[in-house]
Amino acid sequence: MIVENQHTEFKASFNDATIETLSAFVNTKGGKVYVGLDDKGKPVSNFSIGKETIQNWINEIKNKTQPSIIADIEIETIHGKEVIGITVHEFPVKPVAFKGRYYQRVNNSNHQLSAFEITNLSLQSLQLSWDSYPRHGGSLEDLDEPKVIAFIEKVNATGRFKLEGSWMENLQKLKLVGAKGITNAAWLLFSNQAIGYNVHLGRFKTPSMIIDDKMLNGTLFEVVEETMRYLISHIKVAFEITGMPTQRTEIFEYPLPALREIVLNAIIHRDYMSPIDIQVKIFDNKISFYNPGMLYGNLTVAELIKDNYQANTRNKLIAEAFYLTGDIEKYGSGFVRIRKELKKYPTMKMELEEIPNGFLAVLSYTKQRVRLVEDNVTDNVTDNVTDNVTDNRRRHIVELMKKNKKITTIEMANSIGVVRRTIARDLELLKKNGVIERVGSDSNGYWIVNGD
Repeated sequence: MIVENQHTEFKASFNDATIETLSAFVNTKGGKVYVGLDDKGKPVSNFSIGKETIQNWINEIKNKTQPSIIADIEIETIHGKEVIGITVHEFPVKPVAFKGRYYQRVNNSNHQLSAFEITNLSLQSLQLSWDSYPRHGGSLEDLDEPKVIAFIEKVNATGRFKLEGSWMENLQKLKLVGAKGITNAAWLLFSNQAIGYNVHLGRFKTPSMIIDDKMLNGTLFEVVEETMRYLISHIKVAFEITGMPTQRTEIFEYPLPALREIVLNAIIHRDYMSPIDIQVKIFDNKISFYNPGMLYGNLTVAELIKDNYQANTRNKLIAEAFYLTGDIEKYGSGFVRIRKELKKYPTMKMELEEIPNGFLAVLSYTKQRVRLVEDNVTDNVTDNVTDNVTDNRRRHIVELMKKNKKITTIEMANSIGVVRRTIARDLELLKKNGVIERVGSDSNGYWIVNGD
């Protein structure tokens, strides 16, 4: 059964709307229009095919599109009645216009392209990127030499590329500087002044209640690190106490490598022709990342959630710079690594969505991870989580003992907010590991914290 979708459309008759759809198809991944079918895919009764019909349609399609579309047209039989199928393939040089307007196919409808989208599609078609173009009015004097030198040293340290000579020669070697001056990429990476592109960060209690707010504006390498510092300062941290002597291990609310990959993806692949800011919103159990610029090329969200997706790079020189410094691995593997990190957090999920003018990635969870490894204790250690720091329950017990050697199990249970039986199991484990000792009877004795 034939249905309308991203690559198929039904038309009761041939008209300008048919040619508009064909232009949207060639600007996407190609498609087919069936003329002579209603919206449900059934033949219409008043459709007929004349002697010159096909040739006239071919000429009209050519004349109303620029560059001209050459369509494959053939007569087909559907439900016992003749209709016409018009097939077009993705055009190698995009975008193709219909009567001066540009369209792309999105799901089962035609989307008229904005000026930004037209430019992006043209650059993509020509295998060019905006960041490789000369910075308007820019010169070497606009670059910060220490930032360039630090970049060169980091590239050489990773061993992915060897840079020798002056810093200007190295920028030329990497095509960050050309005969017409510095590129947009060089400006974004090494500028000695504000570049004009912001990362807007906020800590929210509810969508309308902002607890903290910060705007970052700096070169791209700087903004990545500043964004990570902000995230780390506003997410929760649990502490797991293990071993003898006791070791304290931090367990962050979110896997930091995954957060860093998402931040890098937003900064490297954003559309720098868009004036919209990157927006990061931190909630109690969710973080959202909004990135200006929809998925580049023909990549879809459905493809992105698979490990074998093929990614295109919107900003080729910027991506190469971050690759050479070791901040990213091979192109198109970022979301693979994110999913790998999220597997360590059982209740955490990632949602990806294309929204108007941008791309949204959301990490959320139902239960915070508070342990790294399992031990022989049968209960699940589900400590109370505060907004700032989450202490392991056994560490809390030890701290209570340091303050009051004669504290009772009932007092511990009331202080921590668990039942007495849970405290008893924790005490047995702490004694078994040699962390604490009990001197005297239950009624008149006291606790000793070893090593205190």
